[in-house]
Amino acid sequence: MTVKVLIADDHAAIRAGLVLLLDNASGIEVVGEVADGASAIHQARALRPDVVLMDLRMPGMDGITATRALVAEQLSQVLVLTTFDLDEYVYGALRAGAAGFLLKTVEAGSLIEAVHRVAAGEGVLAPQVTRKLINAFASMKPPAAEHAVSLDELTEREREVFVCLGQGLSNAEIAAKLFISDATVKTHVSKVLAKLKLRSRVQAAIVAQETGLTEE
Repeated sequence: MTVKVLIADDHAAIRAGLVLLLDNASGIEVVGEVADGASAIHQARALRPDVVLMDLRMPGMDGITATRALVAEQLSQVLVLTTFDLDEYVYGALRAGAAGFLLKTVEAGSLIEAVHRVAAGEGVLAPQVTRKLINAFASMKPPAAEHAVSLDELTEREREVFVCLGQGLSNAEIAAKLFISDATVKTHVSKVLAKLKLRSRVQAAIVAQETGLTEE
């Protein structure tokens, strides 16, 4: 299946470079490009891309606000590609429901792989971002009561999948670890997100870290 991508970045040269890179990649088609968040939402409604490659700092509506709207309307998966790994951008984008967060210094091959992974419902985080999150979790206060209560709604298998999400495992890795199929993993992930009222598997990983379940 060809992954349809919409690029949102206010720098024309960067958009041109991304179009050239992705359009020449196997299994990817760039269906549009925009320069601000509002246009990203408008074009996503019209074009229905599988992935929006989203910059965060753009004129008018920023990328975090646009990401929140895209995810709320279930228009597309969002893969953030930005120059900045500041905490406010990382946490803002992930809380808004972004499925991945990469820096613009990412290698071409890694970016192409990330697009495919996000389109398949997986989460992707730049190594620099992962380290930030781990450090943040190490000093984080106990989880909010609302999450603790919600976890009681998970079945035993859903809880196992939830723990795997917190460990950053891919669908294939979860399937191998729990001896179930990829399709079954996807079903359980969807149920976990719905029951915990979360927008993405990355958010689920954050909550799993907050609740201290990643070592089970």
